[in-house]
Amino acid sequence: MVFSCDAFDSHEEVVFVSDPACGLRGIIAVHSTVLGPAIGGCRILPYADDTSALRDGLRLSRGMAYKAAAADVPFGGGKAVVMADPSTQKSPELLRALGRFIDGLGGRYITGEDVGTTAADMVEIRRATPYVMGMPEEQGGSGDPSPRTALGCFVGIEASASHAWGHSNLPGARVLVQGLGNVGFNLCRLLAGAGATLLVSDIRREVVDRCVDAFGAEAVHPDAVIDTPADIYAPCALGGVINDRSIERLRVRVVAGGANNQLEELHHGDALRSRGILYAPDYVINAGGMIQLAMERLGRDREETERRVRNIRGTLTSIYRIADAENVATNVAADRLVERKLQSRSAAAAA
Repeated sequence: MVFSCDAFDSHEEVVFVSDPACGLRGIIAVHSTVLGPAIGGCRILPYADDTSALRDGLRLSRGMAYKAAAADVPFGGGKAVVMADPSTQKSPELLRALGRFIDGLGGRYITGEDVGTTAADMVEIRRATPYVMGMPEEQGGSGDPSPRTALGCFVGIEASASHAWGHSNLPGARVLVQGLGNVGFNLCRLLAGAGATLLVSDIRREVVDRCVDAFGAEAVHPDAVIDTPADIYAPCALGGVINDRSIERLRVRVVAGGANNQLEELHHGDALRSRGILYAPDYVINAGGMIQLAMERLGRDREETERRVRNIRGTLTSIYRIADAENVATNVAADRLVERKLQSRSAAAAA
């Protein structure tokens, strides 16, 4: 298993976990604990192979570390990925076994809900370790983080519109939302309430029809998304949608959505910039759910959580200003902002 990528540097710890009795095969990646314990969800997917799972875990854990730093919460970044089909192979025994491995890290990594897992799964993992966040509200947790992720994306879209056009008014703006899961659907609700014209796409026809009925949206076939003209493209499904194959075909002014790892490679940020397309760095704009979980872990109230999520707008505005002043792509500007913060904290700790 050999591969190289600049996005995979500086991980503090990568643990491969296995329990043949329950079918557990997974990876826990801890990118950084400079700012505090590493937080990041548990993703269960039928990965094609170990390399694919490792690549996903490393990219996602790095993204979580940068996301936490950009959002100014006292946590680092990590991720757990499990190689299994959540619909057929996920079991209480598997979840508890994963919990035991997480517990063995002694609090360096705290898990939560992600693709392929639910709040109920967090309850099961909690039977084996206290290092869990995202518990159901009836058990003292903060509930589904998806609405807060959507809110962060919404205020981030407002910030992006303001930078691109000089105003954040969305009435009449054509916004193409790809992926209508919990985040995408809630984002559509907020955009429709602000008067935006919605174009929506998902591989599941039933959720597309639901958005068409609820918000007067226009349906876009999944194969036609990249070629569809719009003012704003909001990817809210899986990552890698901005790549060598898609960039030249995009017909939008802004890319701002909730998906993780939207850029297939870091240089694709420069490619967007060269085309005059403003990119909202994904780990900044989609941090709302992480902020909710971080505030849950810290015991903070809903008002502080709401305020911090809405601060995403100001963070993105600062990043856009840095990008303009330093003549770099917005993802580079975001990374610089985060890396300066991490270096400052590391230097202070060493002093």
